[in-house]
Amino acid sequence: MEVIVDPELTARALAWVACGATLGTFTGLIPGIHANNVALVLASLAPGLPGTALGVGIGILSAGVVHTFVNVVPALALGVPDAETAATTLPGHRLVLAGRGEEAIRLSALGSGLAVLAAVPLAIPLTRGMTAVYPTLSANVAVVLGAVLVGLVAAESGARSRLGGLLAQAGSGALGVVALDLDPAAPLEAGGMLAPLFAGLFGAPILLEAMDGGGVPRQTGTAVRSSRRRVVLTAVAGAMAGAIVGYLPAVSAAIAAVAVLACVPGGDDDRAYVVATSGVDTANAIFALVALVALGQPRSGVIVAFEQSGAPLTLAVLVPCVVLAGALGFLVTLLVGDRYLRAVGRVDQRWLSVGVLAVLGMLSWLFAGTVGVLAFLAATAVGLVPARLGARRVHLMGVLLVPLLVWSV
Repeated sequence: MEVIVDPELTARALAWVACGATLGTFTGLIPGIHANNVALVLASLAPGLPGTALGVGIGILSAGVVHTFVNVVPALALGVPDAETAATTLPGHRLVLAGRGEEAIRLSALGSGLAVLAAVPLAIPLTRGMTAVYPTLSANVAVVLGAVLVGLVAAESGARSRLGGLLAQAGSGALGVVALDLDPAAPLEAGGMLAPLFAGLFGAPILLEAMDGGGVPRQTGTAVRSSRRRVVLTAVAGAMAGAIVGYLPAVSAAIAAVAVLACVPGGDDDRAYVVATSGVDTANAIFALVALVALGQPRSGVIVAFEQSGAPLTLAVLVPCVVLAGALGFLVTLLVGDRYLRAVGRVDQRWLSVGVLAVLGMLSWLFAGTVGVLAFLAATAVGLVPARLGARRVHLMGVLLVPLLVWSV
């Protein structure tokens, strides 16, 4: 095997990775913004952007990977996650309230970074395995999704929390069935109903609950209190689950993280949740690209945007760029995360919550117009259910699972 380096191509690729990493940092730090929306905007603008389609594709992928690192910061500081950090929010908040938010940021960065390192060598064997079983899974997708929904409820600890899980699944599922097929007129072309639904289900309830709280307390240290072995095992398990998420539609990082923690000895605690969810989220960004090559089917909004940009599937260039983007995401998370927490801690919690709620409402209108605002309000009401009954917020992923189950029957 001969390795050939083209200096001009390398320089252009590095420039696009830097641009994508910068974009992914901004999308990750702004509550309610998902990389999918920005990636689709980039794809629509691709013909008019300078550079080649490959360069635009590198930028889109880099933005998506860095976003998976940085999006934990507003999820911890403000309680406004996107779908992928839904399982992290409550455990991460407990760490923040205990003064361990800086540790949580490092745990998330480690989970994502180790998942990148594990995903590259695991890509070929796991892809072969998933390709072999994919026809069976695809033919029985209703059974798989039904098992996921039942398993999430069964994993709750008591009758009250199981009832909360059922109600959250039913309410969010009904919202998904009604809203996901809508195509409302909106100011942004690359919008959609997912943004207001997730903002309402996962973001607004935490902000409403936080209004009477004391805000972000003083953070007491950065040292990671989990053992190296446990962090590595949880991150690698997350990377393997990320492969499954990359192939199965509607099974998110939040859901896969719950399954991962059941397989890791002593894994069901707040620190493990943060590591596992971050690992699944970032690994999924890599395996979704591999799934596109293996199956020819995009499995995430970022990969849909990559495909729409017309970029060639040149893995010899794309994979090193994704790994480099992962390294940048690790550094940016550590650099920005602590400052973000301290800045939020200096702001009055009530005014901060009101301000972020206004931003989420505005984003809902930008992405889905008046219908999006109504969906945001309805989703907020449903999103309050799990916490009231002691259930995990991951049940709210029924907004994706239930419609797909209904449509596959």
